[in-house]
Amino acid sequence: MSERPQELLSGLTNSDLMRVLLISHTCQSPTEGQPKAVELSKLPGLELMVVVPDRWKHYGKWRPLSVLDEAKDVIHPQKVRWPWMGPAQFYLHHYPALGRVVKQFKPDVIDAWEEPWGLVSLQAARVRDRFAPQAKLVLETEQNINKTLPLPFEWIRRKSLSKADWLVSRNPEGVQVCRDKGYLGPATVLPNAVDAELFVPMDRDKARRDTGIDRPALGYVGRLVPEKGLAGLVDAMTKLEPNIKLYLVGEGPMEAELRSQVNRLGLEQRVLFIGRKPLQELPSVMNAIDALVLPSLTTTSWKEQFGRVIIEAFACGTAVLGSDSGAIPHVIGNDGWVFKEGDPEAIADAARRCLAVDDSTQASKRIKRRERVEAEFTWGVVAKRYHEIWKQAASGQADEGKKTG
Repeated sequence: MSERPQELLSGLTNSDLMRVLLISHTCQSPTEGQPKAVELSKLPGLELMVVVPDRWKHYGKWRPLSVLDEAKDVIHPQKVRWPWMGPAQFYLHHYPALGRVVKQFKPDVIDAWEEPWGLVSLQAARVRDRFAPQAKLVLETEQNINKTLPLPFEWIRRKSLSKADWLVSRNPEGVQVCRDKGYLGPATVLPNAVDAELFVPMDRDKARRDTGIDRPALGYVGRLVPEKGLAGLVDAMTKLEPNIKLYLVGEGPMEAELRSQVNRLGLEQRVLFIGRKPLQELPSVMNAIDALVLPSLTTTSWKEQFGRVIIEAFACGTAVLGSDSGAIPHVIGNDGWVFKEGDPEAIADAARRCLAVDDSTQASKRIKRRERVEAEFTWGVVAKRYHEIWKQAASGQADEGKKTG
């Protein structure tokens, strides 16, 4: 995969194709973003080019580039400048060759799958204005807290939003935040997606044998960090029947503190740490537990923006208990139990109600959860919705949306 755009773009001469340039550090990952690119590449009438960084820092570790075979024709790594800048993290990263890429690709739509306050979003806007003024600019956001960012990021966000033709948000609150920051154009709430061929319903008894998980079992899957509300979840276990176990799947800086809490409460036999699992092993875990618990807490700087583990559990048919932080209630909908964040008694009450559902009713609910995932949360479904947004933007509907605000 050469980094020289003139070699990458050979043969792209069909004027009937809508050309979309997707800029995304998430698409550097074969599990997080590339499935979206793969599904988009299958759609008729679309010529897709995905610019990703040639190197990236993910949760403090440098991540090498890895590309799925199915994505090799659309993933185009570019040298990235400032991929990590200490307190600014990755929000100052940008691509020195982006102008040349846009000039030669001549996109109809540029979609920056980055936050609007990231320097790369502003770079995309300015490069569009200079080299492809006919192209429409789509910005994306997950930020659902209305706060004033430190310089230069607040200025970058307002400037980027003023240039955007369409906004895609992972949650409804994100749209309102951007409205409050001056965005006037059309906006669409579009969810995350799940690999519905990996996360599938399994023989649940076999899954328990394979994973060593005993029922009745609650599970948490994710990073062990304070904002996920795990201390309250452990406290909730003291209020539940002694035969109920909690399995914590993941790793993170809070692990030692949680282990100390478990020991102090005498829960060593009921709260079990089973470490980080590769993605391919998570479906067995999701099928083995009776319910996934996501007890996230709202902080001054963060609240749950989507909760991908919710739809991973639903894809397996598994029940979900989630706090009322951020987007969690929106994603759970009517397919799970929502409790007040930071309240161990509320967590315990939701767990009791969930575990009290008889097996026959639970089996019916598992079917409905899977059906909802297939209707709303697969990469194929989400890709088609992106395609519709891009077509509307390219056709001029973005301009009409700006007129009406």
